[in-house]
Amino acid sequence: MVLTGLNQLWISDITYIRLLEEFVYLAVILDRYSRRVIGWALSRNIDGELTLSALRMALEKRSVAEGLVHHSDRGVQYAAKAYVELLQASRITISMSRRANPYDNAFVESFMKTLKYEEVLLNEYTSYREVKENIARFIEEVYNQKRLHSSLGYLPPVEFEASIARETSLTSQPT
Repeated sequence: MVLTGLNQLWISDITYIRLLEEFVYLAVILDRYSRRVIGWALSRNIDGELTLSALRMALEKRSVAEGLVHHSDRGVQYAAKAYVELLQASRITISMSRRANPYDNAFVESFMKTLKYEEVLLNEYTSYREVKENIARFIEEVYNQKRLHSSLGYLPPVEFEASIARETSLTSQPT
């Protein structure tokens, strides 16, 4: 799939984060074109509600473009009836990785690695509240706003999207 703009391909995944005495789970959805995290949810449970919450956030933040594809691995959370129904009701095409092939979802796997190395592994979270605050800060204030991407011309995702919006408004003005 050759991408030419935002809201053509959303990619998603789940990871776990260790606290002192338990694990919590993070589901994310990124716009593949800009690498921006557009939906995320953290929970003590790795269930359908986790991924649904991330999807709902993405749907609140973004308009669904015609032909939008949602790509994930084959996890049961992404094949759950409620998740599939919400994608279908939103007219989003469903795509899933080949069985046991993380390379099919490499960009979101790369985000998870960045999250682990630049945030999670640097901290020893003691509470659910602490991890939620830190993950929110990392995603919204660091990764989306400040993290440079060579593939985006060394811009962070938010600035890259703003540059697209400026270019679009300039090219749509009458001459």
